[in-house]
Amino acid sequence: MESKGGKKKSSSSSKSLFAPLGYSIEDVRPKGGVKKFRSAAYSNIGSSKAFVMGNPAKPQKWHVYCASAGVQSRDDPVYTVEMCMTGLNREKASVFFKSNSASAAVMTEASGIRKILPNSEICDFDFDPCGYSMNAIEGPAISTLHITPEDGFSYASFEAVGYDPKVVDLSQLVERVLACFRPSEFSIAVHAEINAKTIEQKCALEVNGYSREEGTIEEVGTCDSVFYQKFCKATAGYAASKMTLKCCWKEKEEEKD
Repeated sequence: MESKGGKKKSSSSSKSLFAPLGYSIEDVRPKGGVKKFRSAAYSNIGSSKAFVMGNPAKPQKWHVYCASAGVQSRDDPVYTVEMCMTGLNREKASVFFKSNSASAAVMTEASGIRKILPNSEICDFDFDPCGYSMNAIEGPAISTLHITPEDGFSYASFEAVGYDPKVVDLSQLVERVLACFRPSEFSIAVHAEINAKTIEQKCALEVNGYSREEGTIEEVGTCDSVFYQKFCKATAGYAASKMTLKCCWKEKEEEKD
């Protein structure tokens, strides 16, 4: 989960645990931090790894903790997609105030959330005076979305697990999510049981209207990878941002050589 001062949001999947916003991974578990967490909660786990993704010079970072009982090889790897969005468009965010929408169902339809994964079954909730959350299922796949719409610190998070990227195209999924909020910036992390080269080929994004500021891939063990990308609303340098990302990866490859 992205680390950013202010809002606090935690998330987890079967593979990874992420630190809340504004905290380091050591802050998540009191009296012993991640060391105690590893020994207590994962005493029977064969291997684990904690790391931070993102530019160390900037406040937004992605904290990841992965643990595994052993090496797993799958013919159908499970993909986990997580997005954190800030600076939501005011008009888009206004849908999630009770003064403008009478119910969670109205918010789901009016915002466009219903169109993100149109065949999923949604259980949605609204909050007083504002805010929204939903959980959804579609066969073996799940998704969830949480929104804090207040101007000045607006935030939305989206997560989907278990969707086949051959069926649900990642670029189209991201575009549908962004259409609901039009954030000024967003980060996305994709985790899958595939190697770094494959996850780069499958999940590198070019998003209309946004420039890619960062891109980092971290391999976890021999068959798992996490791909983190950060985007900001584009001005005139969108094409240049793609070149910067590719050069960054090339430099890493040269360092290894």
